[in-house]
Amino acid sequence: MSILTISPKVIPWIFVWIWSTGFLAAKFGLPYAEPFTLLLYRFIFTLLFLLIVIRFKKSPWPKSKIAFLHLMVVGALIHGVYLGGVFQAIKWGMPAGLSAMIIGLQPLGMALMAGIILKEHVSKRQWLGLIIGLLGLYLVLFERLDLSSEFAFDGFSIWAVFAVIASLFGISIGAVYQKRFCSDMDLISGTWVQYFSAVVLCTLIVLLFETGEVSWTGPFILTLAWQVLALSVGAIFLLMTMIKQGATASVGSYFYLVAPLVAIQAWFLFEETISFISIAGVVLISFGVAITSSKKLKN
Repeated sequence: MSILTISPKVIPWIFVWIWSTGFLAAKFGLPYAEPFTLLLYRFIFTLLFLLIVIRFKKSPWPKSKIAFLHLMVVGALIHGVYLGGVFQAIKWGMPAGLSAMIIGLQPLGMALMAGIILKEHVSKRQWLGLIIGLLGLYLVLFERLDLSSEFAFDGFSIWAVFAVIASLFGISIGAVYQKRFCSDMDLISGTWVQYFSAVVLCTLIVLLFETGEVSWTGPFILTLAWQVLALSVGAIFLLMTMIKQGATASVGSYFYLVAPLVAIQAWFLFEETISFISIAGVVLISFGVAITSSKKLKN
């Protein structure tokens, strides 16, 4: 029996809110540690926490080497490449909201890859919902773009764009790979293996490119605790549960809600204004999610 006893209808909405805080948590934590150093500590503490849960629940480990390998691949993609790309892009100066906007392209990539790799049927209605959500996503964050400075490269290097694009591919491919090869994994021990893979990847990057220094201040410890308990444990369990319960394209559609929530929380925390255009974008995003997530997708 899963440790999650929350209603399946509620899980996506809890997940979206927690997931949206990840962009803000990255911004709060990066002044105190380099991107992959921060992630390395986050993953190590997560592994220790999950070991306690595994001992308590007596969760079974993967039964074969190939199952272990598949989990390692998913872990490197979803936790290492995805989070590493976002954190590095924000460290290189990309606004958290803009990174959320680019990652918001993920449902289209996930739906396309699901059709190619998993042979899932993606209906015309689903594609319509995905496109409507994409339009709304850009409306929400349109004001964050500096159109007078050659699109969105003012204030950060092009390497930040490459980093967040790599992140986009990591989460899209990782979610589809999870559905194809790891759908029968134990939720707790399987997640542990995935984070172990991310620790290996982050360790290599820290040794090669970072100093590994951390400023252990109160704000950093609080930010790290939130990233471990809410994001690395809570949100990932919710995501894996959603992938196991629903079609990949429908799961991906909920990511459209992340960007507007980032914008709303940025307004609350940093007093950024939300215009009529942004509100219209939120409406479009909600409508797109409703269309894509509908069970009546036979077209």
